[in-house]
Amino acid sequence: MSDREVLAERFEEHRSHLRAVAYRMLGSLNEADDAVQETWLKLSRSDVSDVRNLGGWLTTVAGRVCLDMLRSRGTRREEPLEDQDGLIRLPDPVVSGRGGVDPEQEILVADSVGIALMIVLQTLAPAERLAFVLHDLFSVPFDEIAPILGRTPASTRQLASRARRRVEGAAPAADTDAARKREVVDAFLAASRGGDFDALLAVLDPDVVARSDGGTLRPSLLRRGAADVASQAITFARFAETGHAVLVNGSPGVVSVAEGRAVSVMAFTIRGGRIAAIDILTDPERLAGLDLGSVLPG
Repeated sequence: MSDREVLAERFEEHRSHLRAVAYRMLGSLNEADDAVQETWLKLSRSDVSDVRNLGGWLTTVAGRVCLDMLRSRGTRREEPLEDQDGLIRLPDPVVSGRGGVDPEQEILVADSVGIALMIVLQTLAPAERLAFVLHDLFSVPFDEIAPILGRTPASTRQLASRARRRVEGAAPAADTDAARKREVVDAFLAASRGGDFDALLAVLDPDVVARSDGGTLRPSLLRRGAADVASQAITFARFAETGHAVLVNGSPGVVSVAEGRAVSVMAFTIRGGRIAAIDILTDPERLAGLDLGSVLPG
């Protein structure tokens, strides 16, 4: 093997890990792939003969690439889920069959990286997001993160601490019993199909939030509170009637299909045995970009 082939082989050993880092940083699967490719280009142009921990080196390089990509978006310090035009932007979902998550997807959604956490990460400033993701989710020491941000380790620790408080406040721990979560989702779908308002209220948290991201081609939706969300039963019933049970970021979800194409991906956040959030991607352009071949009916 040539030196470049050896280097490429070593890089491939870390690709899944780097994609997981980039997904948490960017919330976009396509952009995560772009960041991984850029990390490879930087590696191929660098002399790493003295690098003892290539995985750590690549992680920090990927973090820097993602930081630059976030900053190039022109994100404000507090980036809202709803923009000035009323459009809601949800992170890309990671969808897999009910049988489980394949090994490559598993690393993407490890550490309970559900849609709820991904949404909160979107609201963090780029520097906060980097400090939290690299340290709290991937155990990178602060003294290795600090040079990426041009800060001291102490100030980097403060960034991560501030981000951690916001994450814990906005996305408290969800239920973990997979079977029970599926029961709750199935009960919600049955109540939606039947238009049973009382049954819907029974499975919804009083402060539930429902969001849909239709992109520029379909309307967005934002509803708060059990009564308001339950009033949208007809909307949810349309998705439920053509729905197929899947896992979305490792938790029970639904992909709805029409004429062999996905028309929505529904993710549920369940806390205390009730649905605390419903996040629905209906943007045709983004749905077309998701790899759903393995979960759609043949």
